Amino acid sequence: MMNCGSDKVIYMDNNATTRIAPEVLEVMMPFLQDCYGNPSSMHTFGGQVGQAVEQARGQIAELLGADPEEIVFTSCGTESDSTAILSALQSQPEHRHIVTTRVEHPAVKNLCETLDLLTGHKHRVTRLMVEADGTLDLDAYREALTEDTAIVSVMWANNETGVLFPVEEMAAMAKERGILFHTDAVQAVGKIPINLRESQIDFLSLSGHKLHAPKGVGVLYVRKGSPFVPFLHGGHQEHGRRGG
Repeated sequence: MMNCGSDKVIYMDNNATTRIAPEVLEVMMPFLQDCYGNPSSMHTFGGQVGQAVEQARGQIAELLGADPEEIVFTSCGTESDSTAILSALQSQPEHRHIVTTRVEHPAVKNLCETLDLLTGHKHRVTRLMVEADGTLDLDAYREALTEDTAIVSVMWANNETGVLFPVEEMAAMAKERGILFHTDAVQAVGKIPINLRESQIDFLSLSGHKLHAPKGVGVLYVRKGSPFVPFLHGGHQEHGRRGG
């Protein structure tokens, strides 16, 4: 028998996942019991749920310093990472180079290792080394950017060491070369101030269960004007950017 609720349990792994905050659970309960309509439905019963989704979209946008229309709900941070990277490659088929680091989360690391299989094209991946203190050499980063680079994907906060990479500066450097920039900010959102209106970041991933929201809820920020190809095709959900 599980003893997850035992008073003897002292949980110290919030980097892995967090408990749903009581106020979050309270807000969710009506949608798990009574307000169960499909938010994409045309009738009032589903429409009121759709309004709640849009309210949540606005709250996420406020947290990130973004506009609501730049927020795409996904299932998790991993899906958001895959969507950003694959979108950049599919929207720029002439560019097949990716710049990342050797200390990325498996959601990015393993995706980069299987890109050729997923896309049917040969890609070149530059994985930047980190210094002894976990930081990045920005000169090496600058040299890694080429005319063939489609996207840079660098985590904001390392999930093992806590080191913060200078992603805003790195995004600006990429933008000077016309290169898209993605950051996995799963361990950063809610812990450090973020204002995407003042940055050059094109894509940002976050995962709800890292900051006291339910599991199974992720977000991808897509800067207005950035080329975008959906990862999941299907219905018209998320304004056509993520079916499901």
